[in-house]
Amino acid sequence: MTEPSAGPMPKSTLRGDNRGDRVCGAGWATRSAVLGQNGMAATSHPLASQIAIDVLKKNGSAVDAAIAANAALGLMEPTGSGIGGDIFAIVWDPESKKLHGLNGSGRAPLGQTLDELKSRLGDQNSIPDWGSLSVSVPGVVDGWFMLHEKFGKLPMTEVLAPTVSYARDGFPVTQVIAHAMGLHEAEFQKLYAQGAIEEIDNYRATYLSDKRAPGEGDVFCNPDLAKTLEMIGHEGRDVFYRGAIADTIDSYFRRIGGPVRKADFENHAGNWVDPVSVNYRGYDVWELPPNGQGIAALQMLNIVEGFDLAAMGHNSADHLHILAEAKKLAFEDRARFYADPDYYDVPLKRLLSKEYAAERRGLIDTGRALTDVDHGDPKLIEGDTVYLTVADQDGMMVSLIQSNYRGMGSGLVPDGLGFMFQDRGAQFSLSEGHPNVYAPGKRPFHTIIPAFLSKDGLPVMSFGLMGGAMQPQGHAQIVVNMLDFGMTVQEAGDAARFHHLGSTEPTWQGRMSDGGILEIESGIVPEAFDTLKRRGHKLRITSGPFGGYQAIWRDPETGVYWGGTEMRKDGAAIGY
Repeated sequence: MTEPSAGPMPKSTLRGDNRGDRVCGAGWATRSAVLGQNGMAATSHPLASQIAIDVLKKNGSAVDAAIAANAALGLMEPTGSGIGGDIFAIVWDPESKKLHGLNGSGRAPLGQTLDELKSRLGDQNSIPDWGSLSVSVPGVVDGWFMLHEKFGKLPMTEVLAPTVSYARDGFPVTQVIAHAMGLHEAEFQKLYAQGAIEEIDNYRATYLSDKRAPGEGDVFCNPDLAKTLEMIGHEGRDVFYRGAIADTIDSYFRRIGGPVRKADFENHAGNWVDPVSVNYRGYDVWELPPNGQGIAALQMLNIVEGFDLAAMGHNSADHLHILAEAKKLAFEDRARFYADPDYYDVPLKRLLSKEYAAERRGLIDTGRALTDVDHGDPKLIEGDTVYLTVADQDGMMVSLIQSNYRGMGSGLVPDGLGFMFQDRGAQFSLSEGHPNVYAPGKRPFHTIIPAFLSKDGLPVMSFGLMGGAMQPQGHAQIVVNMLDFGMTVQEAGDAARFHHLGSTEPTWQGRMSDGGILEIESGIVPEAFDTLKRRGHKLRITSGPFGGYQAIWRDPETGVYWGGTEMRKDGAAIGY
């Protein structure tokens, strides 16, 4: 093991200057970064990015614009988001000069015990991804209003109006989303035929036209969602959690025999939390604490900090080996210790310490892949998705992620409301005594994580990379790409990625015993493959899943925003 020979890359390199002096692998991008002086929006759908910019031009705050874009994505990208899901955010507030964290995740039904859940599952040894038993209370609407109350400027009716209009009048479906909706159509039809979902008539009425999912270029409307969002805009969050919408939801679950009730919605409340960080190459990398998985990215960065990655070469066999091994180590801790902090005292300080990282780093054999690894001993004292980021002329920056969890969600659409419930509850463990074991009113382990980068107390970058377990792996790769290899905000997202599959899950099933599979994206040089195989890695060359990235870099001297967007999605970064 060798210590890094140099500190952070100079700012000029990160901005994209001096291209001839760059390290190998840092000079290719699908396009240049998008620049803006008064604001920036980067989302996974061009129309959502345009909506965010329009809100900024009306003197809305970055939070107003982020909520508007998130609402639009729930309509336009229902394969990953919607008001039936949860939300997390990190906001840089230029007035208080600090980061604010929002945990907008919902809880399990209050009226169902672990024993009752197991009885309903019968012979199944895990909570299925589909149907009512996977539904937890959606937190996104409450999260919107928490963010808006603290940082919003425009009325919520005005923030939601663009999406209401698109939902009523229609919009053309983009390629990636059309493909995903077609896949989900086939899956839901099959699961319903097998009895895995109580009913999908509402799904069919809401998301299918002429008995099929919309194709690329088809104009899609959702008038039920338009009415729902209008009610939320005019009547506030309580109409969703205590009023007419909650009543409709209660009636729906009673009709299909599901455990969710109005009392679960009345009991819901999101939380303001303090983001946590580690220092990497002179920059502070910020994530939210559990019940999410963000600290896995921080643990990975702490571990790889002890290696001179730049000297190894970008996406070389050595580089990929070190990051993959760090992922295995961090994810064993993720499976064992990440859970709802209201029910379990997560040992954050120890897990994020440099001393603990050094202990875990010592388990890495630079010449051989780990096949099985145990979680650490942090000495206890008695988490598909959309990501978006927006920045405004005042310097406020929002890193926001929102999800229905796997695919479009549970398959369940409440009567006449135009959205699908998340299936986040499938992430609970059924193992008694495990920190993430199911309990009434408990928040499940969460995969969705927003991220932020700062230096010397000033904001540098809001960023995220959606996609289940890919997220912390992706966050670490983005940070390494920029701080070790000098890539710009666009190049860092375009660079070929890896995705390690097969670590122990937070449901505490299927402990890793064979080293898992290292999935490699095309673009990584073939010479690295043979070396990785000799070290014991099982390789798979594949087109995914490698996540969906968006980012905004802020020049600390000029205040100019540099936007990067994901080439693997339909999205766009727009500045003004």
